[in-house]
Amino acid sequence: MRTARLLIAGLFISLHLHAQKIEVGGSLGGMLYKGDVSVRLDPRLYRPAGGLFFRYNATRSFSARLGVALGGVRGDDRLSNDPFQQARNFTFQSSISELTGDLQYNFRNYTSQPKVKNWTPYVFGGIGLFNSRNDVVRGRGMLNFPLGVGLKYEFHRPWSIGFEFGTRFTRYDYIDGLGDQTFGTTSNKLGQSNTALSDSYTYTAITLSYTFYKIVCP
Repeated sequence: MRTARLLIAGLFISLHLHAQKIEVGGSLGGMLYKGDVSVRLDPRLYRPAGGLFFRYNATRSFSARLGVALGGVRGDDRLSNDPFQQARNFTFQSSISELTGDLQYNFRNYTSQPKVKNWTPYVFGGIGLFNSRNDVVRGRGMLNFPLGVGLKYEFHRPWSIGFEFGTRFTRYDYIDGLGDQTFGTTSNKLGQSNTALSDSYTYTAITLSYTFYKIVCP
């Protein structure tokens, strides 16, 4: 009987400690595209996006995260000062859906001790898959490589709020629907893209998350 009680107590302690490492949350923000139609990030092209994530805080400094997000990007040659782009006069809108996994490094300790105000800047990097769809072409299951920075603050335990900026680098050149094969012939110079540069997009968001600090017994 004593052994059984010790095993149950040990199991409860183990679950309690692991629960303190589990965090779930959501994000709300927007996406921006960078590519042939917009060679730099232009806030005028900002489109809404949102997502959900699961984070496992393995140590005080390192976390692993799995997330999904939905959003969209757009571009418009008319916003450029480049005469070539103005002559091309190309516009697009694309929907984006992604599944990403990344590792996060916290610059400050994020502890579970009582009466501690946790906050930390962090950096993250990882790998993911995304789908892109526009009026010209649809791409599925392409690789992206998230890289970014963030800041989170535990304003009322177990709730945390944060801000994050991350770029998704890709090897895909058709997010904008404008690629080397889009218009069929190389004679249409206005319809060609810069094949040396792949498209990318950013996801900027405010996050809200809940950390399971303890298990409530029935």
